[in-house]
Amino acid sequence: MISFNVPPLVGTELDYVKKAIENHKICGDGPFTKECNTWLANRFGAQKVLLTTSGTTALEMAALMCDLEPGDEVILPSFTFSSTATAFVLAGAKLVFVDVRPDTMNIDETKIEAAITDKTKVICAMHYAGVACEMDTIMDIARRHGLKVVEDAAQGVMSTYKGKALGTIGDFGCFSFHETKNYSMGEGGALLIRDPEYNERAEILREKGTNRAKFFRGQVDKYTWVDYGSSYLPSEMNAAYLYAQLLEADRINNDRLASWNAYYEAFAPLEQAGKVELPALPEGCVHNAHMFWLKLRDLEERTAFIQHLKDNGVLAVFHYIPLHSAPAGLKFGVFSGEDVYTTRESERLVRLPLYYGLTEEDRNTVIRSVLSFWK
Repeated sequence: MISFNVPPLVGTELDYVKKAIENHKICGDGPFTKECNTWLANRFGAQKVLLTTSGTTALEMAALMCDLEPGDEVILPSFTFSSTATAFVLAGAKLVFVDVRPDTMNIDETKIEAAITDKTKVICAMHYAGVACEMDTIMDIARRHGLKVVEDAAQGVMSTYKGKALGTIGDFGCFSFHETKNYSMGEGGALLIRDPEYNERAEILREKGTNRAKFFRGQVDKYTWVDYGSSYLPSEMNAAYLYAQLLEADRINNDRLASWNAYYEAFAPLEQAGKVELPALPEGCVHNAHMFWLKLRDLEERTAFIQHLKDNGVLAVFHYIPLHSAPAGLKFGVFSGEDVYTTRESERLVRLPLYYGLTEEDRNTVIRSVLSFWK
């Protein structure tokens, strides 16, 4: 069976993990954490990057720094992972879901303004499959209404929008380095901060509410508890594992793009024949081959398609059940406007195997299996 996902492995990870152990520093914010923070900041032009224990906790930190109060509203898509939503619920916010664009499955930027009320405080833009939301429009809306923008760029590491790295455009950006992502530390993430005025608060939040980071920089002679916070520091062993992959980021990216491009070329005739829909890449968007999806005619055909691939030794999977229809979505949020595309398109979408190291032989097996569904 060809797996849907295989965690990335470049071959040097254990060397760096061993070095972390030999350094006698395996808790957070050791040399490898700093190396990862610096690499990410330099590569993506970020003002400040802080490695976290997950993409979820990066979102939680971002939500806390938006100063949300009970009753405040956050606008976000319903077609996303629960982490996008629950981070804001934990901060006390009410969720306001809006519809997605069918071409990218990203939040429909033309539906955001109608969802804004006097209680709206944040717009959360989740970049699905590593393809950017229409950020110019979103940032303009936020500026005119005095709102914060949080980018859920969990899937967007190495992707850009009009030359800017995803995660660096909004007030806060959030990466994920989960084993399902292009670059992995098992469980991990990163918070990107655009405005330096939030740097110190983020460090305090991340360090159990203490000013420990300032102490280690020699800015205070002792550290103490100064605000609320939690422990969002990943282990040095996880950071060391990630650092090995960041050093090979372009090799991983190019490998994934080769598979993505092969799929697209092979399935373009199916789209031309009206049998499937393929991902769209809006002008100005450079993606990272995080995912390759197809849309079938309907739920029934998708179910048959997934079974057909399984029968041929290929594991393909659907994706999110829209959050607004989930029990927690009904409890913590509302859907603004009409659900034209979110539910319908989510029932048609299927994801194909795509990971670093997918062999040409396995890739061709996937392609043959897909094409044979219509023979």
